[in-house]
Parts: sequence; structure tokens; C-alpha cells
Amino acid sequence: MFPEYDVIVVGAGHAGCEAAASAANLGTKVLLVTMNMQTIAQMSCNPAMGGIAKGQIVREIDALGGYSGIVSDKSMLQFRMLNKSKGPAMWSPRSQNDRMLFATTWRDMLEQTSNLDFYQDTVKALSIKNNVIKGIVTGLGHEISAKAVIITSGTFLNGIIHIGEKKFGGGRISEKNSTGITEQLVELGFESNRLKTGTPPRIDGRTLNYTLMEIQNGDDVISGFSYLPVEKIESSRQLPCYITYTSTEVHEVLKKGFDRSPMFCGRIEGRGPRYCPSIEDKINRFAERDRHQIFVEPEGFNTVEIYVNGFSTSLPEEIQYEALRKMKGFENAKMFRPGYAIEYDYFPPTQLKHSLETKLIDNLFFAGQINGTTGYEEAACQGLMAGINAYQKVIDSEPFILKRDEAYIGVLIDDLISKGTDEPYRMFTSRAEFRTLLRQDNADLRLTEKSFRLGLASQERMENILIKQKGVQEIKLILQNISLQPDEVNNYLQRINSSVIDEKQKALKLLLRPDVSLNDMIQQIPALNDKLHFYKKETIEQAEINIKYERYIEKEQELAERLSTMENAMIPETFNYDRITALSAEALQKFKKIKPRTLGQAGRISGVNPSDVQILMVYMGR
Repeated sequence: MFPEYDVIVVGAGHAGCEAAASAANLGTKVLLVTMNMQTIAQMSCNPAMGGIAKGQIVREIDALGGYSGIVSDKSMLQFRMLNKSKGPAMWSPRSQNDRMLFATTWRDMLEQTSNLDFYQDTVKALSIKNNVIKGIVTGLGHEISAKAVIITSGTFLNGIIHIGEKKFGGGRISEKNSTGITEQLVELGFESNRLKTGTPPRIDGRTLNYTLMEIQNGDDVISGFSYLPVEKIESSRQLPCYITYTSTEVHEVLKKGFDRSPMFCGRIEGRGPRYCPSIEDKINRFAERDRHQIFVEPEGFNTVEIYVNGFSTSLPEEIQYEALRKMKGFENAKMFRPGYAIEYDYFPPTQLKHSLETKLIDNLFFAGQINGTTGYEEAACQGLMAGINAYQKVIDSEPFILKRDEAYIGVLIDDLISKGTDEPYRMFTSRAEFRTLLRQDNADLRLTEKSFRLGLASQERMENILIKQKGVQEIKLILQNISLQPDEVNNYLQRINSSVIDEKQKALKLLLRPDVSLNDMIQQIPALNDKLHFYKKETIEQAEINIKYERYIEKEQELAERLSTMENAMIPETFNYDRITALSAEALQKFKKIKPRTLGQAGRISGVNPSDVQILMVYMGR
């Protein structure tokens, strides 16, 4: 009934979809197995993509030839570029999305992808022989063979849902959990543990009074995520979001249920996301605050369902309902469904290689929440990389690995592999040492050529970056060569309260002023408009960033090059750490467990001191 596949992907969430798409687009024969074909790429929690650091990841996925950026652009309700008041290293795109349109767009794109088959069934076991994956065994008893398998199980492995004192098995509300895989892998020597996450209640938007809330509109200019010319929502059609707040009265109502909260009663084993805490956790941890911000977000163009961002909870349903109705604008709110917490199995990611292949079982890859991450974007980029590397393994090629100075994706995977995580891992700009290099605007320039050489990024993408690079250089040259007279530029400078000039000055020098914008200069100064008006907005923006932040970019590049010496110092997989008697006991234990690929990675392992790395360097030299 089933042919042998090159790659089987288990699970069709954000990680599974990107894994299936990348492996199939590279040319391998792929089977995507999901428990429910109707929930492919479902946004289980927040109906949004991107945000601080996460937006950079979506742009990197797109630059590499993944689908998440295109799907997000096609299904957005609203777009905002966050942190525009800060430097460009902090700018982060974020979209509010139509939940149903997002999922159907993903499915449409997957169904149009060559080499990709689908099958609806559970996976109850893996077929493994001599520590090599051979395929899967489904709930209906089918044994399907494959050269590589990618597990993207999300929150489904032995998932348990909690609402107050009620608990029941499930991977998502109204969907059954998955059993058998954890137990099999633990028997084979894998370490597993438990994590938890949660989601807020969903509300009937017809019952809310938006006039009592703060409105939050989208940007006038929608840049989106994809570097391809994807048709996006018109600015005027964007739906607004709203902001309201909890109060001391809301907090007192919520506290009434703390004795029945699974978190406070200890019924949930796993740790939850530190940076996306439940409302009860916020009240407990930040007792000095008398209110917390709540974002009121639409779920789609054709639904009244509302997502209450910031009100994640597992308190009893009646407590949730009573507390919600104490918030401004929610006085008459009706609830579609309560919030809940879910605990699930994950496998500490120190058991993986940088390719996301497991160390114990050849050709078995993990991606997404099974590795201890939280968030659609973190899952999607792991899926993309696992799909690429499964393909690389099948064709017997070297793994495709992004370094920390090349992509946020590289930072995320290296953090997971080197440091592990005992709580859901979320990406932040602060996790990246080279965030001036890893901006959202230049992900295509950083990554598309690498992907094109693999065979994933398209010719169109490659041609686009060549045009962009050429345009940036031309703009810089024009600005270097053109001199502006005072009468050409002083009216503009006066309008922006910048010092006027008394003699002619190079346009490039004027642009170095922090209050001067290249786009404004082009619009306000005819001499520049004549020469630059036909360049694309993103090319003009790229040129301006390169000019204004040139020295900062150069400094980070110099630092990255100095550190690359350590990153290029490879440690053989067979290296015998036991013969280094001078290592600390903790360093010896961590080196043997994680088996770092390079001296650079060895230095980033938690508990390893610089002296341990120096000792290791000496022995490697010998």
C-alpha cells in the first residue's frame, strides 16, 4: 500500500509543515503523517506571527525558501513593525493573522508541493534496527518505511489538559494525545521530561465594548515577511486590535481560584514558559502590580472570536468567566471556550546534533516543541532545518548548519544543543551576540545564496538579492558623489529641526545625521529624487542602514571573524575526554554528554569554565 519514502514527517504543525515542504522541495519523496488533516498548520494559541526576534526568524525562514513568511503575508489581518523607535537591529515584523485562512493557505501550498504525500493516522511506534531509523508504525497497523524520520509532535506526546481541578488526556483541546513514542525512546536510552504551556479563553467579540479600550491600529506601510512579491492586505482593510487592563478587583477574583489551580496545587509536573506566564503566575510573581496589560485580538475576518492575549490561565472555568467580566470592555463578555494548561513530554535537546539528528538513532530528527521550545516561529525554523538535513542525510551530504553570526536560527539551535533547556525556550534579540548583523532587513542577503546552492531557494529569490545588492551599491555611490547646495536642502533640514548648512555638502554626510531619513531626502530634495526615486523601498532602506551603521556592522563582523577561529577548531566525535585529567568534573561530564562539535561550542556549554576550554585546546593541539 505504501512505497518506501525518503523522509517521513510525523506531525503537521508549524515544524512539521516546514520540514515536509523543505525536504520535498529539495527533491526527496516525503510523507506527512498527521492525526487530523483538518488541523494542518493550526494556530493552536495566538493568531499571530513574528514579534521581537521571532519576526527575524520568519524572515530567515523565507530567505531560505520556507513557506511561513508567504503564508503569514497572505493571511494577515494587521501588520506592525515593532521597535521602529530603536535601531534597525531591534526592528521586528509582526502580523495578526486570520487563523482559518492561515491554515488553509498552508494546506494549499503543501498540496501544490511536488514529492509530498499525506496520510491521516496516529504514529504509535518507530521502526528501528541497529540504532538506525527504518520507518514508522501507525495506529492502524501500517508499517511505512523511510530512510529518515522527523518527529514534530508538538504538545501531543502524553499530553494532559488542565482546567481547574479537571484534567484529561489531549494534545490540544478536543484532540486526543499521542502515546507510545516516548516510552519506546526512553527504553532505547533517551532522556525525557515534562513541560507545560497554556492558552487564554476565547471570547465572543459581539459582547465586548471596544469604546472602553485603547485601539491599536496597524502600520500605514505594510512591508510583511516575504522577500517575494506576495500580495498583502491593503492598509485600509486592516482590523484593529485593542488594549485593556486587569485591575485589583480582577486579581482578587482570580485569587479565589488559586487553591484549585493545577499550577499552585502541584498537579502539573513541567515548567512553563518564563516569558509568557499565566495570569495567575503574573499575579503571584508581580504582587506589587495592580494591573496587567491585556491585548484583545481578532481571530479572523469572518469570525467574531477574540483571543485574549495576556490572560493565559488554567483556573476553574467559572473563575475565569467572573474575572474576565471585571475588565473594562468585558462587562458583558460571553466565553466561547475557557483557557487551559497542557503538560507534555519533551526530550532535552542536548541529545541532538546541530543538524537536529538524534545522537542515539541515526536518521531520526526532532523539531519543534519536542526539543523544549515554545512558539510557532521557533518550531517552524527547526522544521525547516530538520527537513533540509534529512535530505542531506538521505543523499549522503554534509549537514547544513547555520552559525551564530549567520542567523537567529543558528543561535536558537546552538543554544538548544549546547545549553539545553529545562523550561520552554523562546527567542529574544538579547540571545544573539551579533544582532547588528542579524537584522530582519538583510536575512535575504545573509541566507538566500546558501539555500540556493543547496537547491531550495529559487532562481527568482537569487536574482532578487543580486538586484538588491547592486542597487545598494549604486545608491551609496550616488550619495558619495552628489553635493547639495544650502538652498537645495535647508528647507528640509528646518522642517525636521536639524541644523542648516552654510556651504555645499555631500549627501552621504548629511544622511549620517540621526534625524535625517534617506526616504525623506529623496522625497524633499529634487536632485536626489531625480536619481533615486525608481529604487525599491527595501533597497533604499538597506542602503541607509549600511551607511548609518557602517562602523557598528564592521565591528561586529571583526568580532565574528575573531571568534570564528574557535568555531573552526573541530573536535573529533571520537575524542576521548577521559584522558584529560585536569578537566573539572562538571566539564568532563558535560563534554561527554553533549560532545561539542567545536571549541566555540564547548565554551558555550553551561557549567564549563574558560580554563576547561584552554585545557581542551592544549590536548587537541597535542
